[in-house]
Amino acid sequence: MKELQKIGVIAKHRKKEAAEIIRELIEWLKGKKVEVFLDSDSAALINAKSQYLKSEIPSLVDLIIVLGGDGTLLSVARLVDGKDVPVLGVNLGALGFLTETTLEELYPLLEQVLTGDYQVSERMLLNTHIHRQGERLTQYPVLNDVVINKGALARIIELEVYIDKAYVNTFRADGLIVSTPTGSTAYSLAAGGPIIHPTMEALVINPICPHMLTNRPIVVPADVKIEVILQSEMEDVHVTLDGQVGFALRYRDIVEIRRATGRIKLIKSSSRDYYQIWRTKLKWGER
Repeated sequence: MKELQKIGVIAKHRKKEAAEIIRELIEWLKGKKVEVFLDSDSAALINAKSQYLKSEIPSLVDLIIVLGGDGTLLSVARLVDGKDVPVLGVNLGALGFLTETTLEELYPLLEQVLTGDYQVSERMLLNTHIHRQGERLTQYPVLNDVVINKGALARIIELEVYIDKAYVNTFRADGLIVSTPTGSTAYSLAAGGPIIHPTMEALVINPICPHMLTNRPIVVPADVKIEVILQSEMEDVHVTLDGQVGFALRYRDIVEIRRATGRIKLIKSSSRDYYQIWRTKLKWGER
């Protein structure tokens, strides 16, 4: 592992209780001769100033510490796409599948990290392109899922799905989720999808409230190209990426989804494995 001399700290900017944590963390890191970089929003939490936007932090540092919940880490995941910068997620939220490290574990784990004694979990990312009338409109990296769904007042929508140009099915449903293994414990799980070990090379295609009871989640290889074509006219339909970036779709728009070449490196907690995280977060065994 390379020596970590520059560390970025990105906090959920609406999490006021993060202010004291940031102050303590900066003081601790500076005591270890580590240069600390804050984005402007995180700096504002402690009434400080920073010249850096959040999007600039990954290019400046050797490691990013995320203070917040899974949503904060998902926003950072888009920024580190294509950069070899590991991310340490510290849970200040309620659930925290991705931000698995607790505040109690933070400093003992950082002691290990600064000596190079740490492990990373490499997670698959997706490249998502939206095509309209032969033109590529936009492109986004995705860590959890791509969700196509109807608005509150729209009727059931029709989504034509192809895998590597082979026709799969036309789903009549409230929507469709294409999930990575990392995202299998997010919206896809709530919609009846399977839990996939986060290091597996697979994708889940999961219809939301399908019209046909025989339409079930499908697990496919990670190296395929998935194309979803909107076949419904005059409906309120959107594609949402990691629950954070939204885009309105029109009739015959194509949502193209492929595995990205890059991956995100999440620093693993040294005190638990994935199965313990599942038991804790999903409350398995409780009565």
